[in-house]
Amino acid sequence: DEELYEQASDVRTQLKFFEQLEKIEKQRKDDEERELLMKAAKSRSRQEDPEQARLKQKAKEMQQQELAQMRQRDANLTALAAIGPRKKRKLDSPGASAGAEFPAGSSGSATGSTSSSASSVRQTRQRITRVNLRDLIFCLEQERTTARSMLLYKALLK
Repeated sequence: DEELYEQASDVRTQLKFFEQLEKIEKQRKDDEERELLMKAAKSRSRQEDPEQARLKQKAKEMQQQELAQMRQRDANLTALAAIGPRKKRKLDSPGASAGAEFPAGSSGSATGSTSSSASSVRQTRQRITRVNLRDLIFCLEQERTTARSMLLYKALLK
């Protein structure tokens, strides 16, 4: 971003380009091998040599793997559709379960503290502490002002 400096090369972009080339080459080789296996599996030569049998077996295994992957992908998509769309929490407002426990500027989501924003102020994630009835009763019994209160007696009845 400096005016005095001029960028000569972008190594990150070059590496990404080479990775993409490598990925495309690997995909092409996999496709060629797959076609070879499919041709071998479909051929009905009368003489069955061990190499041909091995290729047929490998083709069957590959087809089973592809079928299993397709089933898994379909099952995942169905499960995601059943769950419904993801809802992102706004960083300005407290989380839905937080209610009045948190101040208005805090965030209930984990992305608030990890996102790289231009502002230097980092929003911290508020900690949620769960308390059960037994803990509440213990605290009420220990406090002098609530030891004989109606709230304690009602809590003991529940």
